[in-house]
Formats: sequence, C-alpha cells, structure tokens
Amino acid sequence: MQIPEAELKPVLTRMRRAHGHLASVIRMLEEGAECEDALTQLAAVNKALARSGYSLVATGLQHCMREEGPDNVDEQKLERLFLSLA
Repeated sequence: MQIPEAELKPVLTRMRRAHGHLASVIRMLEEGAECEDALTQLAAVNKALARSGYSLVATGLQHCMREEGPDNVDEQKLERLFLSLA
C-alpha cells in the first residue's frame, strides 16, 4: 500500500524530529555527557520512534478503509504490522 505524501507528512515530521534528537544524543556521548543524561534523551528518541510507527499504522489503516473499504482490509496483515512494533 502506498500512502499519499500529504497523509504521511505528520509521520515524516515526527520521524525527522526523532532523527535530529538521536543526532543530539550521539553528540552528547561523543562530547562526554553523563550517561544518565544520554539515556534519558535516548528514551525520548525511542518513544518518538515508537509513536511514529503507531502513527504510520493508523494512517495506513485510515487510508485503506477510505480507499478500499472495510471489507478489503487484510486484518491479519495489519495485526502483524502492528505487533511488529511491540
């Protein structure tokens, strides 16, 4: 399934923000930051990426329901995709 760019924009924005945040964590470690501070920031990156994944699944589901109708959604495939994030 291909999701239109306009529908993906919020997901991509969230991922880009997480990407920048991860770069900051790497920089912190390279500059000798305290481990606890880096881990706190890394946890925030991890949460942002997880939310991006869930948002992508939700966006894809909404797109499928709207474009293909509820009877054409492969529920098992959707469940596998969702559980891959767990």
